[in-house]
Amino acid sequence: MKILANDGISQSGIDNLEKNGFEVLTTNVAQEQLIDFINNNKIDALLVRSATTARKELIDSCSNLKLIGRGGVGMDNIDVDYAKSKGIHVINTPAASSASVAELVFAHLYGCVRFLHDSNRNMPLEGEANFKGLKKAYSKGIELRGKTIGIIGFGRIGQEVAKIALGVGMNVIASDKFITEANIEINFSTGNKISVNIKTQDFEKLIKSSDFISLHVPAQKSYVINAEVISKMKKGAAIINAARGGVIDEVALIDALDSGHLSFAALDTFENEPKPEIKLLMHEKISLTPHIGAATMEAQDRIGEELALQISNLLN
Repeated sequence: MKILANDGISQSGIDNLEKNGFEVLTTNVAQEQLIDFINNNKIDALLVRSATTARKELIDSCSNLKLIGRGGVGMDNIDVDYAKSKGIHVINTPAASSASVAELVFAHLYGCVRFLHDSNRNMPLEGEANFKGLKKAYSKGIELRGKTIGIIGFGRIGQEVAKIALGVGMNVIASDKFITEANIEINFSTGNKISVNIKTQDFEKLIKSSDFISLHVPAQKSYVINAEVISKMKKGAAIINAARGGVIDEVALIDALDSGHLSFAALDTFENEPKPEIKLLMHEKISLTPHIGAATMEAQDRIGEELALQISNLLN
């Protein structure tokens, strides 16, 4: 059987699949040429990440497809229900990248509270000529310890964020439409572990009480964070989005940053990927990454291995 990993797959994933008798192709095929490639090469399984879509037209046109896999959590780029109605297996890897995304959230958080995102832009330009001026500008940072982080969406990734936050000494508030509570187990390198029970709370309370808000929700039809929600946030609060583009009203976000109501934002995802708005890219109060939440070597290995295991179980 042939598998097309159109957005790539780790070598460990390839090795595991080949060990189980699959032929793995890693050619990156343009979206408009994908249907022809799948049919001409008799592809049995299509693996995608965020760059490739698998919509109704592709599903109807590729009768040989037996499986569509998403290397990651969200499957908004796949017509999941329609594929299943056609007898196609649809799989993803919900646990594999959770820790990597959570660590990126805190990379942004630590960077922003000490102005690293802006300092790294300006030190190469002014560090020699204006060292004292930059030192003064960046000497009003704050610590995360003792602050409150509000986590919107308390699934696997949200709970990983909570683990780090608790370890840092932060207060954790979580809100979720479906989860009422979760036991957060923190494992230490010493072999010790502790468990903390967190009950989710009302969305409005989270918005009003949090110093930082981190979003971990799937793609939405409307904004989770809009101008009205931002107006209820603490003055000087901040937002981190390592979930999906389109969950924050980016115009309202810029307005809140410009007015000083919000102190900073950190964005890994954008409404207009892969061409984010220039106002976001140039804003001095925004820390930016190009949708790399799950893009660590460890996460990619776990994703590849988890996909390989599921495919072998379903198709062999």
